[in-house]
Amino acid sequence: MRPGIELRRDYDAARLRALAKATRDAGQSRRLLALAEISEGSSRTRAARIGGVGLQTVRDWVVRFNAGGPEGLIDGKAPGNVCKLQAQHREALVALVESGPIPATHGVVRWRLKDLVQWVWDEFRIAVSETTLGRELRALGYRKLSARPRHHAKSEVAVAAFKKPSPRVWRTSRQPRPVASRARSGLPTRRGSARRTRSPGAGPKRAPQRRGTREPPPLTSSARSVRLRAKEPAWCCRAARQKR
Repeated sequence: MRPGIELRRDYDAARLRALAKATRDAGQSRRLLALAEISEGSSRTRAARIGGVGLQTVRDWVVRFNAGGPEGLIDGKAPGNVCKLQAQHREALVALVESGPIPATHGVVRWRLKDLVQWVWDEFRIAVSETTLGRELRALGYRKLSARPRHHAKSEVAVAAFKKPSPRVWRTSRQPRPVASRARSGLPTRRGSARRTRSPGAGPKRAPQRRGTREPPPLTSSARSVRLRAKEPAWCCRAARQKR
């Protein structure tokens, strides 16, 4: 580590600790606390121990802090891989898609991703996958679904003559005649009435008589026998012995 790189002086240790407490980024807070130790005069080895990194990483934090301040210690989004297709490649791809394939030359009636991948390799010697090329086409405004290919000998006059014209005035259909339902035996049946008649052999119809609430129910045979036995004198009494 080169000793010539010093920490900027417009941020003291107290201010760095206050910024580390207020931020919601854990990485930025850890870096600010490590730089606060350096601002107080501690060794950079101790600052590296607080940050949990090496001395080279602490040096990189100092460079980033001197260049961008506290915001320079926030991790940015990784740029990722550089796209293989450039602006001139996209323009040629758009022209090819708009012109469409020639069936006699390309052997297809509409472009597929595998055909376009092969074309990019033949023209520019750039190897791309179908997923990458599909993402590029979606970014250019194209979608995977396309219209049905049109035949070159299609005649609109013949299509219009082939279509059957619909009637000008629609007529209401007649109501179907009721069909008698048939039983399982195959004979026609008729709809039964809701009222049920009483057979002549059942006798005259009598309305049920309602009993009063105070009238006791009729006695059964067992109840009558119990009551008669209760009226008879016991065998041990004098009247019973005189009767015998």
